[in-house]
Amino acid sequence: MARPKLRKIDPSLDLSRHLIAEAALPRPWDAAAVFGRVAPLEVEVGPGKGLFLRNSAAAHPEVDYLGIEIARRYAQFAAAQLAKRGLPNAVVVCGDAVRVFQEVLPDAAAAAVHIYFPDPWWKKRHKKRRVIRESFVQRIEAVLHPGGTLHLWTDVEEYFQTACDLLAAQTRLDGPYEEPEAPAQHDLDYRTHFERRTRLQGNRVYRGLWYKR
Repeated sequence: MARPKLRKIDPSLDLSRHLIAEAALPRPWDAAAVFGRVAPLEVEVGPGKGLFLRNSAAAHPEVDYLGIEIARRYAQFAAAQLAKRGLPNAVVVCGDAVRVFQEVLPDAAAAAVHIYFPDPWWKKRHKKRRVIRESFVQRIEAVLHPGGTLHLWTDVEEYFQTACDLLAAQTRLDGPYEEPEAPAQHDLDYRTHFERRTRLQGNRVYRGLWYKR
């Protein structure tokens, strides 16, 4: 499904504090260089419009949030949402999440990894492009610190089951545990814009939670 058209970004917004190119990330990883401090870190793969990032950063100022978005226009849009609200504890990286996990983020760096509604790549010949793959789930496990969590949501049952099987076979993460559906009275009560659209269409969301022991 094509991603929806985005609203124009206010040209007066300074995105320099909230938008980083993958190539500009510090190697080795330096949280203080990115966020100006060292704090618990949570990583979102594919933040899209940035609803989860902005809501979480506002609700938990003691936590730093790193979103990794491969589509530049969405990375810019999500960063603009953070800049508009003056949230210093959230940053969007425009780049490839698989590379960032493999080449930048060190072991035991993150308290949580969030993956919401990843592209299912429906065609058989394209399924190798799915972000949930053997090498990546192993790297997620390594990047999580003990006690850390992986949150994976999708509206595609086959993708969810494939991910569960892969995580069971390739990692020692404990799960999946079901994450209950939260009540939503307003548009911003959903975790992501895609969750909102899926639920309003009456479709099921498959939610999984894994722990690193």
